[in-house]
Amino acid sequence: MDITQLIAETDQKLVADFGLFDEWIAAPLALRDYRPASGGWSIAQILEHVTLTNHYLLILIEKSALKALKNVHNLDLATELANRQSVRAHLDEIGRPGAFTWVRPEHMEPRGLKTGPEVAATLHLQLHQCRAVLARLPHGEGVLHRTTMSVNDLGKLDVYDFVYFLAKHAERHVAQIEKVAAEYQAQNGF
Repeated sequence: MDITQLIAETDQKLVADFGLFDEWIAAPLALRDYRPASGGWSIAQILEHVTLTNHYLLILIEKSALKALKNVHNLDLATELANRQSVRAHLDEIGRPGAFTWVRPEHMEPRGLKTGPEVAATLHLQLHQCRAVLARLPHGEGVLHRTTMSVNDLGKLDVYDFVYFLAKHAERHVAQIEKVAAEYQAQNGF
């Protein structure tokens, strides 16, 4: 896949998935606060978890982007682009709940400390930050640094795949939110 196409596809994925979060943030409070019978998280908790996870992922993504830009002077971009091997197929599993086992760190657990508007504002800032990273690496520079990702044994990800991972994590939780909403609607006769 051409790097320009890959960047555009990743950007579109981010915009689409984060746009779905806006719909759920605007949902009625009773729906957002509904706890599934299984004891899982409410939609509000899922959204807070996404902001917490994004926070830590973006720290790593920003560091990786800076290192990639520094490597422009040390590595041959054309060679690195030609040798790039994406793990996109493996990354797609991240978007499917139940596709793999992974225990999230405690600092990514929702604690109910943010209001709905605070969560919405955080998600908007995080989307902007992801898109800004992609914009700073328009010619393939993101392949010049790789960071190890232990989730699902993904191994080393370049900056583009790391941002894609964040988008797939969002997709995973959109599916989780939809499941909670369906249960709520079934219980309330919608």
